[in-house]
Amino acid sequence: MFTVVLRRFQNKWKSYRHRFVPWVVFNLSKNEKTLRKVTERSKDKLVPDEEVSRSLLTLFRALFRKHGFHQTQFQTPFMLQLTSEAEQVGGDPVCGQDAMLQTLGFCIERKPSTLSFAGTGVFVTKGFVPKGATVAMYPGTVYQPYEPILLQSIRNPFVFRCIDGILVDGNDKGISRMVFKSCSGRDRIGPYLTSDTSWLTDTPHNPLAVGQYVNNCSYERPANVCYQEYDLPDKFPIELRQYLPNVNYSQGTQRRLRCVVLVSLRDISAGEELFSNYYTIVH
Repeated sequence: MFTVVLRRFQNKWKSYRHRFVPWVVFNLSKNEKTLRKVTERSKDKLVPDEEVSRSLLTLFRALFRKHGFHQTQFQTPFMLQLTSEAEQVGGDPVCGQDAMLQTLGFCIERKPSTLSFAGTGVFVTKGFVPKGATVAMYPGTVYQPYEPILLQSIRNPFVFRCIDGILVDGNDKGISRMVFKSCSGRDRIGPYLTSDTSWLTDTPHNPLAVGQYVNNCSYERPANVCYQEYDLPDKFPIELRQYLPNVNYSQGTQRRLRCVVLVSLRDISAGEELFSNYYTIVH
């Protein structure tokens, strides 16, 4: 009985230890290859925010042409523009994976990781990812540094901490799931959804919203993607916000919505698993 319990604990620890701060600090010098170093907090961006916005808008436009027209009877100038574009392109609406392949040139999916005890991982299944591309998004509820997250964080390995202390809870189960769905429904503006709850299921409308399942790199398997903080521009079309897998915990948050994307550090081919480094060292 004791042996079984010990084995289960060891398996859990091998998966969780990369998120346990004391273990991370103690092992930094032993595995410097897994660290990403920047000189200043303001320089912790691999690509400009404008490039991230361009990639997201390109994909979201294709997704909107697929099923967005049927969600509201209100026709805004932006929607009329998309209708015109869809008529010019022609053909049947494409699914999320096909839209991703057509607009971004690659597809990603969740599969069992190649790492032992790592559980689920994220793989490039089709196409080719060039260096600097927006590969995935980290979904979840966004908490400001002063907001409560104690209950949600218990036995939760999916809480991502940004450089400025903002937290993103990417857990799709338990209390975290209920909090996200509640906040998403609260922030709806008339006929317009401002966030996407489908990432809580096995078939997310936004195929990028699987970033919480990207595993940590190791000395043998260096990182091929990195996290980048992205604050949603005020001018981001309201009609396309329905594909954003993030929502603020508090309705009265004054700052722009924080999103976290994963950007490729090198060219990535089909069949490769995505690995990131969870730690950024600021000198």
